[in-house]
Amino acid sequence: MLAPDRLEAEWLETDGLGGFASGTVAGWRTRRYHGLLTPAIEVPSRRAVLVDGFEAWIERDGVRIALTAQQYVPDVVHPDGQTRLVSFRAMPWPLWTWRLDGGLEVTQEIVVPHDRPSVVVRWRLNAPAPATRLIVRPLLSGRDTHALHYENPSLDPAAEVQGDRVRWRTYPGMPTVLSQANANYSHAPEWYRNFLLAEERNRGFDHRVDLWSPGELCWDLSRGDALWLLSAEGAEHYASLGQGTALTVGARLFEEEQERRAAFRSPLELAGDAYLVRRGKGKTIIAGYPWFTDWGRDTFIALRGLCLAAGRLDDARDILLQWAGLVSEGMLPNRFIEGGDAPEFNSVDASLWYVIAVHEFLQAMVAGGRRVAASDRQRLVQAVEAILEGYSAGTRYGIRMEPNGLLAAGVPGVQLTWMDAKVGDWVVTPRIGKPVEVQALWINALQVGAQFSDRWGRHEGRATAAFRAAFWNPAGYLNDVVDAGGESGVIDASFRPNQIFAVGGLPSGVIDPALARQVVDRVEARLWTPMGLRSLAPGEPGYTEHYSGGPVERDGAYHMGTVWPWLAGPFIEAWVRVRGGTAGARREARQRFFEPLMAQLDRAGLGHLAEIADAEAPFTARGCPFQAWSMGELLRLDRAVLAEPAVARRSAAKARR
Repeated sequence: MLAPDRLEAEWLETDGLGGFASGTVAGWRTRRYHGLLTPAIEVPSRRAVLVDGFEAWIERDGVRIALTAQQYVPDVVHPDGQTRLVSFRAMPWPLWTWRLDGGLEVTQEIVVPHDRPSVVVRWRLNAPAPATRLIVRPLLSGRDTHALHYENPSLDPAAEVQGDRVRWRTYPGMPTVLSQANANYSHAPEWYRNFLLAEERNRGFDHRVDLWSPGELCWDLSRGDALWLLSAEGAEHYASLGQGTALTVGARLFEEEQERRAAFRSPLELAGDAYLVRRGKGKTIIAGYPWFTDWGRDTFIALRGLCLAAGRLDDARDILLQWAGLVSEGMLPNRFIEGGDAPEFNSVDASLWYVIAVHEFLQAMVAGGRRVAASDRQRLVQAVEAILEGYSAGTRYGIRMEPNGLLAAGVPGVQLTWMDAKVGDWVVTPRIGKPVEVQALWINALQVGAQFSDRWGRHEGRATAAFRAAFWNPAGYLNDVVDAGGESGVIDASFRPNQIFAVGGLPSGVIDPALARQVVDRVEARLWTPMGLRSLAPGEPGYTEHYSGGPVERDGAYHMGTVWPWLAGPFIEAWVRVRGGTAGARREARQRFFEPLMAQLDRAGLGHLAEIADAEAPFTARGCPFQAWSMGELLRLDRAVLAEPAVARRSAAKARR
């Protein structure tokens, strides 16, 4: 049996459309978002859980032996399939191995084909075993991913059977579930009640769910592989799995995915691929699975690693052009609301990160020897100019350039920086005034704009001088907010990681090199952990060691000490920069900082880095288990910041292709 912490680890498969399959290694669901067939019924958001999971048994001599296990309220595990689970691997797709009495082993693989709202499951025996049957009971709901599901009379219990295909239509407005299998199907509906969702309970939410099982699928494993294909008919971008039997179609899909995934140069790049999805005719980046959609800030930060460092310049182009036409009063949306409502613009930094991403994309194209189409360049430059114009003239939420060139931002009740936790009317870290990382972003954005217009260069010079005069704290670090609360001369000197962006994480540092080393050394001493940087130093007022409890407690701790892995990128880049960027500094940083981060890939969201972690040992991963900007910064470190020259040349060569 696997270790308990391994059983609770989570796996993820994505379809490139915003849909996914996810769960725990043990097989039981701990989140409302865990599901076997979870397509985006409006790409790339508004997902629905159609098939939550299944029960599976091996039957020999009339005796059923469980492969799966479920958790029920209050804390009951039944049946006991996890006791026979001897191994699990997450890459290139999830694979489980169970060992039965007599040494017989059964493997189970789950793969989500790219660009299809579907999933394929395959079971195999390791050796011939006569009279061995596999019995599977699907567990369905048909609900929005954010909702729970309870027994009710509205669910349609019928099944439509046509050869090896079965269709279940749970509720009006939900896609039909199409099941195809080289199995015999027996329709025998029943409800399974009182499943426990332990993570929902830990987070202070309702945590009980009922699921409907339409019947049983039965395979004779002694005759060969068992294949089960599930698709969401009626989901946006629905694509048929093609003609043929379940066995031939399933085998073909496994072969196609094997070939597609083998083309990635590393497990990091394969994991990073999960976040790139369609939006309209272009592309975007899902901020995290299983509950985030695409957010502006997250997209532009993550793009630098997931696309630029990974050599996926065509994808970067599609994403940047997709967002280029969305500039409104100098601002880009922070996120799109599920259900088609108007986008939210409550971010001062998302638009500035876009400017940085455009700049680095154009640089990567040059380095890769590729030409940017004149029309593409014009659209990107126009978007950059519109952002700088809007910010300099003044836009929403008090965002405006002041006479000294620095950028003021903020109004009461609105969270504008990446430290954006809000509970009701309580903005936990309002940071109204001039936040330090926003100034670093603004100065870098002005430098980018200076490539297209001299006037931005003049503003940049004033802003840099004003920044150096206003933000240096005599204690040897940078203040977090100047003119805090919008009051001239008021300083928020909280020791936070935001100051690191004045040294690393952006194309240019904005403080005197002699002072930069002091900043980096103090950030390392007070904020660095094996999972990234703390959001507030121990000993500061409000410092919180653990991210736990209900929504109020968790949101209150979100940026009050909680560790953020994505901040490892700017910190490690700053650490290397202040040491001259030498090969020795890169090697030392890789061993000292990067390798401990890589070790986290086998802890929570397998193959990925989580959104956040506790501020104190053992730095338990928390929040979203699969986070785009965490993975993006890990890739950027590996392929760009810490890369040996030969690796950088190979990345440029890939970009040329």
